[in-house]
Amino acid sequence: MRILLVEDDAPLAENLADMLINQLYVVDIASDGEAAWEQITTVDYDLILLDLLLPKLDGVSLCKRLRSQGIKKPILMLTARDTITDKVRALDIGVDDYIVKPFDISELLARVRALLRRAGSSSTPILEWGSLCLDPSTSKVTYENQPLHLTSKEYFILELLMRNGEQVLTRSVILEHIWPVDNRPSEHTIKAHIN
Repeated sequence: MRILLVEDDAPLAENLADMLINQLYVVDIASDGEAAWEQITTVDYDLILLDLLLPKLDGVSLCKRLRSQGIKKPILMLTARDTITDKVRALDIGVDDYIVKPFDISELLARVRALLRRAGSSSTPILEWGSLCLDPSTSKVTYENQPLHLTSKEYFILELLMRNGEQVLTRSVILEHIWPVDNRPSEHTIKAHIN
């Protein structure tokens, strides 16, 4: 699952990204609304975590633009603004959920899972290839009913390959799906992970 985190507070963005990566999500960060728009139009995200008060293009304006362009990806707004008016306005323009800063990490993760579930991303059946099984809902992998312990990148690569069955995926396609836009390694990294 790929998440775009749109947050102008760099330390908060890095902490949230690390927490989400630990939960086996691929996370890209945009620090303003215009950068987020550019990323959303080039990358297929499963979820957008969106701050309300952003430079260049605020969260409400970005959400309006996304919805007017027919982009239906789930949006969870993260903001310090806690008035009913702010919440109603955001929900009415197309935000799917709203959480006020400071928030509890377990609540944020539960809301992320709920939005992905509603969007159909987490209802994927267990993927199987011979004796190899991958359960996307629990991030567990087994081979001949024995658990396999994979790094997060190994897990992401395996899931991508299993979802695409017998289709040949180039190294550049794998890089696009697995690594954040701003931190892509060379294609040799894929070879090292797969060998």
